[in-house]
Amino acid sequence: MAGTAARRYGSTTKTRAQVLEALGVVKIATASQIRMLMCPGTADAGTVRGGAKDLEAEGLVLSAGRTSRVEPDGRRITEKLWSLTPAGLEAAAVVLDRPVREMGGTAKAAAASGAKHAGRVTDTLAAFLQTPPEPTTPVLRKGAVPAPAPAPDERPPGLGPIGGWSTEVSLPVTGSLAAPGRGSLRADLVFAMPGGQLPLLFVEVDNGTESPAVLAEKINRYRRFFARTVTQGGRETVLWRTVWTTPAGRELPHPPVAIVFTKRMGAAAMETRMREVARLSEPAWKGRWTTCHTNPDGAPGDGYRDYQGTVPVLVSVLDRLQEHGPHGPTWWRYGHQNLQTLTDALDDPDDHRAYAVREQQRRAAADAARERQQEERAEERRRREAAAWPCPQCGRKVYPPGDEWSDGAEPGSWCAICQSRADRDAHEAQVRAEEQAELDRQARADGWRGWLGR
Repeated sequence: MAGTAARRYGSTTKTRAQVLEALGVVKIATASQIRMLMCPGTADAGTVRGGAKDLEAEGLVLSAGRTSRVEPDGRRITEKLWSLTPAGLEAAAVVLDRPVREMGGTAKAAAASGAKHAGRVTDTLAAFLQTPPEPTTPVLRKGAVPAPAPAPDERPPGLGPIGGWSTEVSLPVTGSLAAPGRGSLRADLVFAMPGGQLPLLFVEVDNGTESPAVLAEKINRYRRFFARTVTQGGRETVLWRTVWTTPAGRELPHPPVAIVFTKRMGAAAMETRMREVARLSEPAWKGRWTTCHTNPDGAPGDGYRDYQGTVPVLVSVLDRLQEHGPHGPTWWRYGHQNLQTLTDALDDPDDHRAYAVREQQRRAAADAARERQQEERAEERRRREAAAWPCPQCGRKVYPPGDEWSDGAEPGSWCAICQSRADRDAHEAQVRAEEQAELDRQARADGWRGWLGR
């Protein structure tokens, strides 16, 4: 890149601001990583490298060491690591519009080990951001032949901007925000944008160096941190809400935690690792089932899962996050069945809201059944009334055979009351006649004495 009188490496103000902004968030990165974060539309990392060198000349950026990576074709690439000086940290705070006290350290010491973990965190952040490429025209070296601009690749929607992200954020399980105590956390990444679709997200980047038990314990510590309260203004308040705010409306019980697995391994081995972490951390993310509706036929009852006090845990692998972005079918939410989009993964289809919908549907179905029964009874009454005839004896309505209110009478016959009375009278008359006949028989048997005895 040709130099200028003002800048030896010919960097633009925009490029230098992008370098400061990226390093202000991730603290340490290669030129290639800064390019992926900020300006993936450039032909190569040379534009960023020139900006970093110009900032180095101004005492804002320094070369923090070197790191290496293996390309897909097997080539090993060694790159220079860049970080901020204390003055550069202040300059980055201006670019990011953050107080200097919130900028953290320069992370210069991380370069001693090649910044392996920090590098994977930066790669993960780039996968979350999915920065749209903006083709640029690089400054040509003397005598160089201009190359055609590369066609911009289409990327899925990302979760940004970069100014909404922070790295190595202290989460005190004990102690204070300024001086975290033993057992506290340092979140690899935190996204905080109160006005966005996802207001708050904590991210852990797993390089495969920790056991599933250690990773599961981190989830448990997240739960303890989210549940921690402090006294403020004479009132108990949740500690994390004193730092981050979320919009009004339905909120998750606790902010979600995403775990991105970056180590390349076979699909079966990765699934085993994910499931083992889920098993060991189950109390932290699995809600309590409450049965509210029982079935009289003995079928399983209905209810809901109460997620109060639990942590929504989402897991994915870096390759999938890079390919589909944070809003694609990227996430397995512990407790859910399949890979889901971010929106679906953060939903709880088995919580009280879903149960309330089902209960409302059951009540509507019961109301509809009662209404049908009422209509059927009303129709039956109309049918009965239309088929009835007056009793010839008393005028009372008589209903035809087959009617549930029928007296068993044939059309035109008497009502049951009149018929019963007539049958009784006939029976009584018959009884009297039989008694008289018996008396007459006995009188004849006794002769004239019998007649005198009468």
